[in-house]
Amino acid sequence: MTLEFKNLYVSVEGNMILKGINLKVNGGETHAIMGPNGTGKSTLAQVCMGHPKYKVESGDILFDGKSIVDMSVDERARLGIFLGMQNPIEVPGVTNFDFIKAALQTRMGKDEHLRVGKFILKFESTSQELQMGKGLAHRFLNQGFSGGEKKRNEILQMKMLEPKFTFLDEIDSGLDVDALKLVGEQVTKQKSSDLGLVLITHYQRLLDYIVPDYVHIMINGNIVKTGSLELITKIDQEGYDWVKKELGIEEENKKPYSLGTCATKTMV
Repeated sequence: MTLEFKNLYVSVEGNMILKGINLKVNGGETHAIMGPNGTGKSTLAQVCMGHPKYKVESGDILFDGKSIVDMSVDERARLGIFLGMQNPIEVPGVTNFDFIKAALQTRMGKDEHLRVGKFILKFESTSQELQMGKGLAHRFLNQGFSGGEKKRNEILQMKMLEPKFTFLDEIDSGLDVDALKLVGEQVTKQKSSDLGLVLITHYQRLLDYIVPDYVHIMINGNIVKTGSLELITKIDQEGYDWVKKELGIEEENKKPYSLGTCATKTMV
């Protein structure tokens, strides 16, 4: 399967953020997107999931050749698109167990039924792999979780739902060294020919554990350079000024905007 962004222009509150993005992710590939703050990396992930505050001005998003720009968040999630959030929200009153169970049931056909026993065993083993501690099933979604727990909980959801395309938006932020290694190893275990993976990050350290096939640099709302692992090393050592100088890019002044909170979690 493929997920493709074709000449995509996206605005928020009249402020153009993405300016002609072209990117194609095939099943089995891992792409890393890096770049300065405010350049549109998270916007790309959010608009792919259908965040209502983003407006697609022109261009298209194709899932296996079919446009999804008019689909709702839940329709995109049912196709198999998942977003590991940069700032996971807390949902009081909804347990982790019930949340993931409902998400899985929603994706099933009318004649399909969730095998609860098998689900329980997988939930428990996955929570143990991510060192989430006992009682996770009965805790409300992200409520009272530390920053690291919230990020590990996003990976737990990913592992349970087994999406076809996953965006991990700064999944490394808030993680200490040990937790980063754990998350990186668990994500790498999920890599297969059936999963297209997009990592949004500022730091090389995440990519030491989840090795990308392609590295993209995004500046001023567009992908300006694509390379391999050597590109990560140079960014880590020299930042992005050399890219701007090499390509003659000047930073833009953008109007501030506020996204608020998307009320719908992106895999249900």
